[in-house]
Amino acid sequence: MQLLLRLDTHDRSAFRAAYDQTRDSRNQAGLTQLQLWEDVDSPDRLWALFGVADRDRADAWLANTSALADHLQTHTAHFLATA
Repeated sequence: MQLLLRLDTHDRSAFRAAYDQTRDSRNQAGLTQLQLWEDVDSPDRLWALFGVADRDRADAWLANTSALADHLQTHTAHFLATA
């Protein structure tokens, strides 16, 4: 299973600094970052693709965005399975 995450930030640079510091919590949640994209047309939007080892832990990580909340306007999560 994968997680595609759209992240709308207040400030992409500040968000990236906070995001980079949450690597351990993502790993503990069973999330493996596969790709991180910066949206060319929306400077404060990023997209992240993760491999998901455990859906429940990934949901818990998404619900606890406290480390990133100051830098996020919104986020949208999509859990996907290979067809």
